[in-house]
Amino acid sequence: MFEKTTWHSSRLNCESTLARWGSVGQPVLVFPTAGGDAEEIERFLMIKVLEPLLAAGRIKVYSCDSVGGRAWFDKATSPEHRMYMQHQFHQYVKHEVVPAIRKDCKSDDIGIWAAGASIGAFHAAAVVCRFPDLFHRALAMSGTFNIMKWIERSDPTEYFFVSSPLHFVPTLAGRHLDLLRTRHVLFASGEGRYEDIADSFRLARALGDKGIPNFVDSWGKDYHHDWVTWREMMPKYLDEWTR
Repeated sequence: MFEKTTWHSSRLNCESTLARWGSVGQPVLVFPTAGGDAEEIERFLMIKVLEPLLAAGRIKVYSCDSVGGRAWFDKATSPEHRMYMQHQFHQYVKHEVVPAIRKDCKSDDIGIWAAGASIGAFHAAAVVCRFPDLFHRALAMSGTFNIMKWIERSDPTEYFFVSSPLHFVPTLAGRHLDLLRTRHVLFASGEGRYEDIADSFRLARALGDKGIPNFVDSWGKDYHHDWVTWREMMPKYLDEWTR
């Protein structure tokens, strides 16, 4: 079952879309790649390979527009604005997308899983680390986590600092950290063309240093930074996680 909802987000100052596939099961929010929209995962056949899990009622898949990713690469705006929009995108996910998912699931407190590839992996890991009360698990595929390399600043603004797990995780303490230590982040990456598994290890070490459960799974040099890889990864892990 496919449904799509659109509303105006005051946090993003634009129309936003939330798409859903499936009718019952564990909710999984899949973040698009950098410039992708809510239906990207269907066009790139991810929904097709997830169909057995959807049909069995083991998962419900949601996806939203990658407004944060688009803003990050919008060179017509200042670096400060792009960093601000990254923060606003996560606030949109927390205050707009999560309530919509929970309403659709008819549960006020259901834990959501996050997933994504490339920049989508950054968002998946970030929302679990920022909001462990809302997101319980992340699948971060072929992740790019040091995204400061793509902006014309050497240091993060406060808005970006709190959005980037490489930056804020080392500062965590108290109840937030205690709760995050009950969550899990899986980093999956190939080592073929355009892959950089070192980025996954970098964030994994930051999480491990704070006692946050995580694992880096290398698929080797035959797997490249491409949808072919991600279409093998996501069904495998979601199948294992929902058995």
